[in-house]
Amino acid sequence: MEEDLISKKELLELTGISYGQLYRWKRKNLLPEEWFIHKSAFTGQETFFPKQQILARIDKIMHMKDGLSLDELANMFSTVPSDLAITKKELIERNIVSTNTVDYAEHHVGNPTLYSFEQTLYLYLLEHCLQTGEMNLDEGKYLLQTLLEHYAKFDGKNCDLIFIRKMGISAFLLVSLGSEIYFESGVKIILRVNVARSIEELKLTLTAR
Repeated sequence: MEEDLISKKELLELTGISYGQLYRWKRKNLLPEEWFIHKSAFTGQETFFPKQQILARIDKIMHMKDGLSLDELANMFSTVPSDLAITKKELIERNIVSTNTVDYAEHHVGNPTLYSFEQTLYLYLLEHCLQTGEMNLDEGKYLLQTLLEHYAKFDGKNCDLIFIRKMGISAFLLVSLGSEIYFESGVKIILRVNVARSIEELKLTLTAR
């Protein structure tokens, strides 16, 4: 299974941005290094990007760059989140996650007085997967276990959370962005969630007033 990619030439034509803008945004950390995927093509070595992720990111940059500096945008898009401390009450009152999600997650992430950004992210991803209707609450413990055991290994690099099921048995994987994944026959991909995109959405939610 290979993620849909877009070539650099197609990206520039589709978005109307220049080569200089693209690499300036890369230098300013608005576009992650790992999104620049080098592959062999019939014309030689070419650069490709994860199509949905980079189009969504460029759209956000274009719409927000007049109100925020590039450094402010870079901080918002960073996969290394700013320090955060938020209470359970505030998480619920601001509709970041539901009461049911927080209460369920407490059995796995604990019951802290203040939730860190990383803990909030885990709850946010759990909430998102539950809201799709594709995952039940009992399966949520496997999602949380996967994040708790393995997310730190990515050290801030972009990754996808994948939810699969076969013959009623569910499992979760964390994979680096752009990874090719192959499964045995009968495995169905239920959800694939880009964690960096969820971080961006969560940051916007947390900073909204």
